[in-house]
Amino acid sequence: MGKKGGYGGMGMGMGMPGGMNNLMKQAQRMQRQMEESQKELETKEFTAAAGGGAVSVTVSGKKEVLKVVISPEAVDPDDVEMLQDLIMAATNEALKQAEEASSAMMGKMTGGLPF
Repeated sequence: MGKKGGYGGMGMGMGMPGGMNNLMKQAQRMQRQMEESQKELETKEFTAAAGGGAVSVTVSGKKEVLKVVISPEAVDPDDVEMLQDLIMAATNEALKQAEEASSAMMGKMTGGLPF
C-alpha cells in the first residue's frame, strides 16, 4: 500500500515539473521584457500637427499631453471652433501614434507565445 501511494504521487508529476518550470521562467522573462519595453515606450514622445502645422501636439508614451504649440495665425477670435477642432485633431493623432507604438510593442512581445 505504501508503494502504491508513493508511485501514484510520483506518477502525477512525471514530466510536468520541468515543463512548468521552463514555462514559468519564460513567463517571468517575458514579463521583465514587457516592463522594460513599457518603460522605454513611456519615455518616447509622439507629435502630430493639424491645419498645415498651425497646431501641433506632443504626447508621451503614457498618453499624457506634454506640449501644445499654436501658431498665432491659427488664433482667430471670430473662429474659435476651428482652433478647437485643430487642437482636438492633432491631439487625437498624437495619441493614435502612441497607441500604435504600444500595440506594435505588445505584438512583438507576444508574437512568439505558443497559444
